[in-house]
Amino acid sequence: MSTVTITNHPLIQHKLSILRDKNTPSKDFRALVSEIAMLECYEATRDLQVQEIEIETPVAKCIAHNLEGKKLAFVPILRAGLGMVEGVLQLVPSARVGHIGLYRDPETLTPVEYYCKLPADISERDVIVLDPMLATGGSAIDAITQIKKRHPKSIKFMGIIAAPEGLAALEKAHPDVDIYCAAEDQRLNEIGYIVPGLGDAGDRIFGTK
Repeated sequence: MSTVTITNHPLIQHKLSILRDKNTPSKDFRALVSEIAMLECYEATRDLQVQEIEIETPVAKCIAHNLEGKKLAFVPILRAGLGMVEGVLQLVPSARVGHIGLYRDPETLTPVEYYCKLPADISERDVIVLDPMLATGGSAIDAITQIKKRHPKSIKFMGIIAAPEGLAALEKAHPDVDIYCAAEDQRLNEIGYIVPGLGDAGDRIFGTK
């Protein structure tokens, strides 16, 4: 079964409170999404495999550790997931980045895929899917389904705010995918927005509304 980790670190919670504020401008919103993603990524990568190597410091030889194998691939769900990429790449600059384009049909609230481009060697990588909002869970479920067809080593989902409905749906559809978020909110409203949430993350990141 998947595990759900709500990262309640004080720095994340402080930044999240500013992120939620409707008066936070797009420039600050973008920076906060990136910063929260970087802090969350620290926790989400805790179980990466490492290998021993011998190095020589200015003082003596010693055994150190580096990441083993092909390492990571980050896959943001377009377009809001793009806001998390800069932050995670600051932490893991050697990672590859794929992209999955989905939009939510306003009538049915189901995801519609329009783009999918993943690293050629994704089968040799651990994948972290990025999307700030886990609302109905439809987009995350569809994106992970597409990625699984390429047989990566593992998949995790990393968001910022989740609704209970989205968490339940994602856990049911993909019980082998661990989930990392900064907050679990109250519920979805009648048009599929997280309450209290922060509004439309894509619009607030790119200033399109």
